[in-house]
Amino acid sequence: MARVRYGARTEAEIAASRAAGSKLPDIWSTGVVALWESDPDAVAAVLPPPLKPTARPLVRVNISKVDLAGYPLGAGSFAVAAAHDGVEGWYPLVMPMTHERALTGGREVFGEPKKLGEVAVERDGLVVRAVLARHGIAFVEVRGAVSGALPLPGPVRKTDFYFKFLPAVDGSGFDADPVLVHCVRDEKVRKLERVTGDVVLRESMYDPVADLPVRRLLEITIGEKTTDQKGRVAERVSAQALLPYIHQRYDDPRQILDGPPEGSA
Repeated sequence: MARVRYGARTEAEIAASRAAGSKLPDIWSTGVVALWESDPDAVAAVLPPPLKPTARPLVRVNISKVDLAGYPLGAGSFAVAAAHDGVEGWYPLVMPMTHERALTGGREVFGEPKKLGEVAVERDGLVVRAVLARHGIAFVEVRGAVSGALPLPGPVRKTDFYFKFLPAVDGSGFDADPVLVHCVRDEKVRKLERVTGDVVLRESMYDPVADLPVRRLLEITIGEKTTDQKGRVAERVSAQALLPYIHQRYDDPRQILDGPPEGSA
């Protein structure tokens, strides 16, 4: 009988798949990063407990393109500064990805708030433009001109905070207590330039980042970097405390009950 591909894989096949995943080469991306101070009350309002605001109400947007052979990828992140248990890092509110493959692993393994979207990084000479868009709305646009090279930073470690959860089958909450994930990224940079420009936040009912306005723009850069990441569960969190924030993950929270009738797919 021919191999039934939906059948169980052997232990050797599973081990080989894990080994291949642990030996990925460095993947370099070209990205635009903008950092600004926003409204402190707005930043505090989007942080589910036990996350807390940091001393400065910082917001960071990262818009990158990865020229994978035969599989170009756009990836973005819109995050606010946060702290947990003595660790300072970033809490992403939305992470648009241009392909499902980049979306699936991050959502299911780490709890990343990834959504399919449009991501563009364009450079024409010194002119730079980077965009995050969904539902036909370019809700973040970073634009400007390269104004000089910057010294390369050494390797740096950054932490992102995610909440991993499963909505309950009956729509009443969660199937189990959610967990708070610390995702640690080791980052290396091989090129970095300063950009003089601005950040435009456009109104979107799906991605309401305009609620976190640019009060004081701190920097815009464009550079080439590579990162790897590892995650750990920091603690189990209160389902009741997290439930008021579940809408951050979905365009419409009711969609988690929108499963098609059996056999209609």
